Amino acid sequence: MATRTVFDKSKLPSRYSTVGPDRAPHRSYYYAMGLTTADIEQPFVGVVTTWNEAAPCNITLARQAQAAKRGVAKSGGTPREFTTITVTDGIAMGHQGMKSSLISREVIADSTELTMRGHAYDALVGLAGCDKTLPGIMMAMVRLNVPSVFMYGGSILPGKFRGKDVTVQDVFEAVGRHAVGDMSEEDLHELEQVACPSGGSCGGQFTANTMACVSEAIGLALPGSAGTPAPYETRDQWAEASGEAVMDLLAKNIRPRDIVTRKSLENAARVIAASGGSTNGGLHLPAIAHECGIDFDLHDVCEIFRSTPYIADLKPAGQYVMRDLHDIGGVPLLMKALMEGGYLHGDCITVTGKTIAENLEPVSFNPDQPIIRPTSNPIMQVGGVVGLKGSLAPEGAIVKIAGLASLKFRGPARCFDSEEAAMAAVQSRNYEAGEVIVIRHEGPKGGPGMREMLGVTSAIYGQGNGDKVALITDGRFSGATRGFCIGHVGPEAAVGGPIGLLRDGDIIAIDADAGTMDVELSEDELNARRQAFQSLPNDYTSGTLWKYAQTVGSAEKGAVTHPGGKAEVKAYADI
Repeated sequence: MATRTVFDKSKLPSRYSTVGPDRAPHRSYYYAMGLTTADIEQPFVGVVTTWNEAAPCNITLARQAQAAKRGVAKSGGTPREFTTITVTDGIAMGHQGMKSSLISREVIADSTELTMRGHAYDALVGLAGCDKTLPGIMMAMVRLNVPSVFMYGGSILPGKFRGKDVTVQDVFEAVGRHAVGDMSEEDLHELEQVACPSGGSCGGQFTANTMACVSEAIGLALPGSAGTPAPYETRDQWAEASGEAVMDLLAKNIRPRDIVTRKSLENAARVIAASGGSTNGGLHLPAIAHECGIDFDLHDVCEIFRSTPYIADLKPAGQYVMRDLHDIGGVPLLMKALMEGGYLHGDCITVTGKTIAENLEPVSFNPDQPIIRPTSNPIMQVGGVVGLKGSLAPEGAIVKIAGLASLKFRGPARCFDSEEAAMAAVQSRNYEAGEVIVIRHEGPKGGPGMREMLGVTSAIYGQGNGDKVALITDGRFSGATRGFCIGHVGPEAAVGGPIGLLRDGDIIAIDADAGTMDVELSEDELNARRQAFQSLPNDYTSGTLWKYAQTVGSAEKGAVTHPGGKAEVKAYADI
């Protein structure tokens, strides 16, 4: 039975819209929607989802929201459901639509903030399903700093093709196989029909599942809530429990910035590295930290990555998907392994009101399963994602090394000024083994929007060349990308970064073991090229993409668009 607390609304934001004679017009709107006087006198809890019909990632969230609302209502709150946008990477991938993807993270955070502010809600439950929706909702939570609980909508079930588990990654790579004649059009059509058999986000340890793991590790989600696949009815139980939990946080006045601290961010980075998670974690953790006013940039994240063992055999580098992890105990089992190895800060508070250590105390690590290893016997001693820095990336870059046979690469540059140009060259096999394919002018400002490029990397893999070339970009790579693919190279080409100064044939040396990436040119030569450099114009001279380009910062700091928590005078929660 949920606990019902009597709240003093004179201390809550909703007093501005519901309390006193002068708010009679406001209350009349709530009566129009069927609320009672008792409902209006309770705290108002925003229940935000990224539900839409764009893709399977978010299609189950409307149902789960109803369960979250039940949890709020039975615990003495009045839930108010609203939705925000999604741009789904799997459908935006490979064309101009991907420029909207990272920008959607900011719009999700901004629109959630505006809805909460505009209607003076007191707490927040957020449900999200695909890549940018998860960090976008978490950013809004710490920005607003009202009591909040995050819940992942759940992953998709694996598809079956010729007796093997498959994910959308296999379809992207099949496009490359088809292009070189290794797969028929009929087989490709059969694969595309079975790869995604249910609602939910991409099944491997791609960006959505990576950030779902982060939601538990950082303390904003209930332990165990991230692993349950989207189609399972038990997701409704997690949603209802999340609604109950937010009311408990409101009663105890435990806020997101009590939970999201430097230590909890380090815990989140540990879980990304240990699971071979998405390189996009190096972009989203700094952005979440920025909302709190915490300095935690790409280099801080990568330092944690490098000192964390890689212990989870998950796709795309490994064999298993999120459903498999759920079946053996979910994210708590992964965190238990890290805790027992001494890699987590156990004293971080979470949305349960308990610490990480207290949450994990009843969890026993099960050695008789094939997915998670103890830290004493890792897949790799270094985390599955590491940072690079050097003359080609003074502000850093990031690469997923999970599954790489070699951590070094040296070769001549083959330069392209857009994803489309690179993809055309790959499809026509106009590249050579041993080259470093450079895709630039795709950064946050220059793109604008910092596109992911799963199509290019998958095509190369499908052609059998995944271990024969390296790719570098000032844009991003998908969480489903595998191979020697380096993203977030900074400074980006649009602002005169060294990646924009490269010419075909320049020798690039990459050493992921040492954490370096250099171009073998003298500083005098780089300076001479810099003097002659002119940024390329783009077609986005109005609208949202133009507006984003005017305010966005570097990938090193999370590609954020406002001054953040450090500049804040008063958080919304304290109005």
